Amino acid sequence: MEGQALIRRVDRWPLGATGFILAVTVLWWGFALFAVPGVPEWVARARAVCFNITESGLPDAKGWLLLVGQPVGMFLTLYAGWKREVDDTLRHLRAHAAGRRLLAGTGVVIVTGLGAAAWRVSDARLPEPSLEQLAAATPFGEADTGLPETYPRLDRPWPASAMAGLVDQTGAPFTLERLEGRRAFVTFAFGHCATVCPMVVHASRSAREGLGEPVSIVVFTLDPWRDTPSRLPALLRQYELDPELDFVVSGPVEAVNRALDAWNVARERDLRTGDIVHPALVYLVEADGTIAYGSTGLPQHLVELAGRLR
Repeated sequence: MEGQALIRRVDRWPLGATGFILAVTVLWWGFALFAVPGVPEWVARARAVCFNITESGLPDAKGWLLLVGQPVGMFLTLYAGWKREVDDTLRHLRAHAAGRRLLAGTGVVIVTGLGAAAWRVSDARLPEPSLEQLAAATPFGEADTGLPETYPRLDRPWPASAMAGLVDQTGAPFTLERLEGRRAFVTFAFGHCATVCPMVVHASRSAREGLGEPVSIVVFTLDPWRDTPSRLPALLRQYELDPELDFVVSGPVEAVNRALDAWNVARERDLRTGDIVHPALVYLVEADGTIAYGSTGLPQHLVELAGRLR
């Protein structure tokens, strides 16, 4: 008798709507967080565009807002439009043992789904690359391969005229004078990058430790669309840079692209995901602003080239 009385005719609409929202949410989150191998290319492209999938395989901030907002918005709409019916159905279910089991089972499904999402996020975190990984990622081969004495100097001037409009993490205009006469490693990265960028910045930090002297690290963003000036303090912390020595630089899109062109940085932006394809590149700059050498960023090579600076 209890099972017959559990689902009344008036309960069918709220329960059906709730089941539909839960089913859509499971499919929505599964599609966003778990890539299925062998799907057609248009499906993978749709997933990347819908959720702004980054190189880690997870959505960016806008994608997460969409994922969270979808179920919350649907449940709020249901409750706002049919509050009396929903409240009546919940009271009726709580009054029956079978109804309480149904509610508990729904809770288990929700908790299990959240656990699977948390596992996926945890599994996507990338460890900081080791020096061995950095060496393997460079075209020079073994980490102990030295540079020839004939390694070419660039002897190019600091592109001061192309730096107008750029600011650092403090909001101050970024100019050569900000380095206060220190030598510098100048490299190029963007906050959503999970491969080349953290490796090159890590290599620059490791090289500075090997030198044992204050060398500034300057990181120009490759992605002024997302790495806006307000995000630069967070990027400084993300790259574990020294706020007393180092600089992360951004500005208006046109100004950043003008500066990157002046530094001869090859790059290509994927309009679907916003990610930037670019090489590993570090310039070694002398105290007077002369761009002396270019490197792919192997720490041992940066240390060796720094020893050749004038």
